[in-house]
Amino acid sequence: MVNRRSIRAKMTLATVVSFGVVLLGGAALISVTWPNRARADLTEQVATASRHVTTIIDNRRFDGPIQPLNGIGLLQVVTYDGRVVAASAGLAGQPPITNARPTGGDSQVDTRVCLPEGCLIVVGTSNRATVYGPVVAYAAVREPFLLNSSYLRLVLFASAVLLLALMAWGTWYGVGRVLAPVEVIRRGLQRINAEDLSRRVAVPDTQDEVAELAVTVNETLDRLEDAVDRHRRFVSDASHELRTPITGLMVRLEEGLHDRSEADWRAALDDARRLADIVEDLLLMARLDAGAPVKKKRLDLGRLVEDEVARRPSRLPVTVRAEPGVYVRGNRLRLARLLINLLSNADRYGDSKVEVHVRSSGDQAVLEVVDDGPGIPEEMRERVFERFTRLDKTRSRDVGGVG
Repeated sequence: MVNRRSIRAKMTLATVVSFGVVLLGGAALISVTWPNRARADLTEQVATASRHVTTIIDNRRFDGPIQPLNGIGLLQVVTYDGRVVAASAGLAGQPPITNARPTGGDSQVDTRVCLPEGCLIVVGTSNRATVYGPVVAYAAVREPFLLNSSYLRLVLFASAVLLLALMAWGTWYGVGRVLAPVEVIRRGLQRINAEDLSRRVAVPDTQDEVAELAVTVNETLDRLEDAVDRHRRFVSDASHELRTPITGLMVRLEEGLHDRSEADWRAALDDARRLADIVEDLLLMARLDAGAPVKKKRLDLGRLVEDEVARRPSRLPVTVRAEPGVYVRGNRLRLARLLINLLSNADRYGDSKVEVHVRSSGDQAVLEVVDDGPGIPEEMRERVFERFTRLDKTRSRDVGGVG
């Protein structure tokens, strides 16, 4: 059965309803107005021929049959006493086609005469000063069959219904052809699941909006697959990073139950703090991914650097070179966290010193943390911006951070 909510059914129904009103309304209007209009046009044509006859017989008689005038071939000139004094070939030897005469001061009369072979539209024009004396010149034309038959309405409404059926079929077929690629895309998406995001939908070779939709769907699937992969790596790396401090904390707590040495308790406290730092990092990344709003305010970047350097103990001496009046808009806690991460990395891998530079460059503020350690290989400098990335050298040097 056809889904009533489908676009195809809706478009077909809308087409049938809208054009049905137009077609059937037009058929009804034509069936009412056209016969009257056609009859009026024929009457005017016949009246013109009748008047033309009266002008001819003002000063001469017809020698033989009256020739057709303005396409009208049924012509008669009848005296007021009912004698036919002239006629066209089609009415030769026949009595007057009508007994109707102009009355009440009118010079013209129109009527309808029905004969066994059909009906006639007749117009008579009187002229009292002719070579025949007072006469009436009649002109007649056969009335078309459709003017007085229900066949016209039948033809009009049957044609409207047939045309409407063709339009409905055309709309159903056309919309189906247009939506066929969309159905292919839908089925392709239906086969994709969270376990296998490598599938892609087929892009139709139509170079239209549907093809653009398929391209957009594939691009979205690319981003989704990348997001799922990053989520899986996140879970795996987070589990790995949490396992180490938790295991160490449990071992030290178990040892502390026996000898209760201060060193074990301090080590256990360090593991607990490291575990808290990891959890805080994970929560921060979750907030960043969720796009949580952050309160920002105008900060003196040089002052913030000086405060954090003075507050944080370090292995190597730290020198701060800050231009005065370098302001930024940001969140103090997150900027301080960024600076601490850089300082910790420089202090861990530097050889003899760490320098912090704060300066302005145009409308931007520049913060640099420089150490004299081994540095990062050029081919690895993009990877360090990925989450939970730690280079092999850093892993061998000490336990390091969580990347």
